[in-house]
Amino acid sequence: MKKRKRIETQNLAKHCNEDLILAILSGGTRHGYQLALELEERSGSYFRLNHGTLYPILHKLEKDGMIKGSWSDEGPKRRRRRYALTSKGKKYASGQIEAWREFYDNLTAIMKDVER
Repeated sequence: MKKRKRIETQNLAKHCNEDLILAILSGGTRHGYQLALELEERSGSYFRLNHGTLYPILHKLEKDGMIKGSWSDEGPKRRRRRYALTSKGKKYASGQIEAWREFYDNLTAIMKDVER
């Protein structure tokens, strides 16, 4: 029997923010501001991360080996830290995406018959 990966509901917001960042980074390297903009744009402004939330998450993901940051020069006076998934991060992100799909399926199965 396949072991099911679960999203722990008591840490739902924490997991959600981390996994949203990992999902965006699955599409390629981004700097922090790009991550925040893309998250907001792709969600129709439903999800937003301010700097006080985003950067601690990026630092944690980097410390955990999920992402790797590197400095790049983008103009004469501007340096930005760009983030990319590590191989560990790619594997983890893939598992989390599957866990979120299962979470969504089970949540909607419960909610579908509730009257509005």
